[in-house]
Amino acid sequence: MKFPVEKLPNIEFKLNEPLSKYTFTKTGGPADVLAFPKTREELVEIVDTARVNQIPITIIGNASNLIIKDGGIQGIVIILPNFHKIEVSETKVTAEAGATIINTTIAAQKAGLTGIEFAAGIPGSVGGAVFMNAGAYGGEIKDVFESAEVLLPDGHITTLTHDDMEFSYRHSTVQDDGGIVISATFALKRGNKETIQEEMDRLNELRRSKQPLEYPSCGSVFKRPKGHFTGPLIIKAGLQGKIIGGAQVSMKHAGFIVNIKHATATDYLNLIHLIQKTVKEKFDVELHTEVRIIGENKK
Repeated sequence: MKFPVEKLPNIEFKLNEPLSKYTFTKTGGPADVLAFPKTREELVEIVDTARVNQIPITIIGNASNLIIKDGGIQGIVIILPNFHKIEVSETKVTAEAGATIINTTIAAQKAGLTGIEFAAGIPGSVGGAVFMNAGAYGGEIKDVFESAEVLLPDGHITTLTHDDMEFSYRHSTVQDDGGIVISATFALKRGNKETIQEEMDRLNELRRSKQPLEYPSCGSVFKRPKGHFTGPLIIKAGLQGKIIGGAQVSMKHAGFIVNIKHATATDYLNLIHLIQKTVKEKFDVELHTEVRIIGENKK
């Protein structure tokens, strides 16, 4: 069943919209319906309408650590760029789900609040970062997370605490229960603005020097296997620089796959499977994807 967009005339929808326009890899098939709610009320209306009509819902956040298959996504896809407000109160920063983590760290720095510098270069949204328990350079969202407003599948909005989220490596409970993060509050500490900025600059320079930011990518592809580092394993397997279609194992950081020439999501997935198979055969190490892979195969 198609989502009845005509019943919600005040909400912005796009039909059969290519999701390659929104993903960091520049790949991905179309969404049956793509929705851009502007308010919580509109978001609740969309979720309620989808539930009544038994239509699946997908949230794609900033799509920075995401691969959407070439067949696209059935049902309704929701994206929240209109949810971008960031507020600071005392030592807490509250950001709506569509705000970027980068802008959230900038707001914290301007307020002289420390603790979230590790996320200064993470390109995802706040909602996606909470959903994935995003992390970098020794820090994770769980380290500074206090609470989140979450829209449950039944249409109710609730507040989830740190314990409620059951954070683990690149995981939170909202991955399991279908909740939609509306906003999150981070508990920080007072610090020196200049020192905070210096640390953010240091980490951003480290990111620029080591990661292939000059090409579209989905970020770090694989979770770190216990006792190993992913990049060196891929290099030892002889796969750095390997190309399938338009996707390449990055020459700058083998833990990344970059879109060098009109890659498809299928190119990405075929390269991921080759890496997993080769590393398993050569080193008996299983690589599990950190990147979220969703959608339908192209028919």
